[in-house]
Amino acid sequence: MSATSGIPRRRRALVAVLSTLGLAAAAAAAVTLPASASAPTPPSGWTQVFLDDFTGAAGTGVNTSNWQYSTGTSYPGGPANWGTGEVETMTSSTNNVSLDGNGNLRITPLRDAAGNWTSGRIETKRTDFQPPAGGKLKVEARLQMPNVTGTAAEGYWPAFWALGGPYRGNYQNWPGVGELDIMENVQGLNKVWATMHCGSNPGGPCNETTGIGNSVACPGATCQAGFHTYSMEWDRSVTPEAIRFYVDGVNYHTVTANQVDATTWANATNHGYFVILNVAMGGAFPDAFGGGLDGATEPGHPMVVDYVQVLQAAGGGGGTATPPPSGSRDAYGTIQAESYDSQSGTATETTTDTGGGQDIGSLANGDWALYKGVTFGSTAATQFRARVASGAAGGVSGLVEVRLDSRTATPVGSFSVANTGGWQTWKTIPANISSVTGTHDVYLTFTSGQPADFVNVNWLGFGH
Repeated sequence: MSATSGIPRRRRALVAVLSTLGLAAAAAAAVTLPASASAPTPPSGWTQVFLDDFTGAAGTGVNTSNWQYSTGTSYPGGPANWGTGEVETMTSSTNNVSLDGNGNLRITPLRDAAGNWTSGRIETKRTDFQPPAGGKLKVEARLQMPNVTGTAAEGYWPAFWALGGPYRGNYQNWPGVGELDIMENVQGLNKVWATMHCGSNPGGPCNETTGIGNSVACPGATCQAGFHTYSMEWDRSVTPEAIRFYVDGVNYHTVTANQVDATTWANATNHGYFVILNVAMGGAFPDAFGGGLDGATEPGHPMVVDYVQVLQAAGGGGGTATPPPSGSRDAYGTIQAESYDSQSGTATETTTDTGGGQDIGSLANGDWALYKGVTFGSTAATQFRARVASGAAGGVSGLVEVRLDSRTATPVGSFSVANTGGWQTWKTIPANISSVTGTHDVYLTFTSGQPADFVNVNWLGFGH
């Protein structure tokens, strides 16, 4: 949860521009579990390295062998108001943080007669959660967001997230040490946000303080009305390394190592993480969605957490979210241009763009590249973007086009590009496209009124 200055914690105003993804299919398959369900048995190939099922007597605090309380309005010497502008004082009181006697943790924000807010924030004592070399890490919780909506929910900001271990005791090295927001919500909206924070603030390679994020409506019951399972899978078994975010097993956001430069990725991932649960009140993120706390905000609505578990899979281990097979791609991830299934007229070369790797170049009128099995899902993609560079001579330009299932089909969208300052001077260009759902073979085609090469392409992707 970050927001201002140089701090940690979630995000952001700018995420407002990210569209909600529909998950009707997942909703149809959702299974209702009791509030006190136990953590599931790890899948084959996975080992459980941390679990708290929050069993214990009603009205007692958390297991302090697993958790520590963060209290007050900041870390010692850290940014005020936790760096986000939130207004509550965090406490270790069982009024704010307690077990309910039915296998759940309740973090409850309260307001006193003078209008002062208190709430709770707990963090794992362990700071070493990371995948083994060539393996995977999964951090998961089953929880119900505060069951409050509308004006009564103004200012509510529940979160389940993780911070890079080097932050603990330093409190000035955010966002470089990394932050992984697995579940965030504000204002009682039926939406969950997932975000990775990294790099430098403001701006930088990770667009801080917004970060690299996405949001989606909860499948089945709304986020507030029912329990959902929120998870993050950090996968070092694939190249590029990937961090995937899920709600009820549906992958709705992925960040890969090649989206930022190698140093930024290493600074954010070459260490362990600790896990945090909290309910903030007010701050930059709620403010971005219509305002924060006011007299209509109702205290006393808890975030209810059934369990938190952390799993690891050794190199080559299995899991529920393995890399897609060849010929199956996530439209909303980053599709590397050189990963084509077929092409005509292209040349592959080493790029100096952020993240390194290769691009496809020598692209001119009539050239094309094919990417098979691109999955768009049931909520229509309406945007396309590509990372391009051009050293074309003056007066030379052309179109980068997207066609589906046939390279002679009418383009669903395109953008024009001319000289960007050089063949390795990169810029990301967005374009609107006609609504696309389902799974398609995607052709990237290149059209120009001149015969000369006019563009290089590093990667492409789609959005809502």
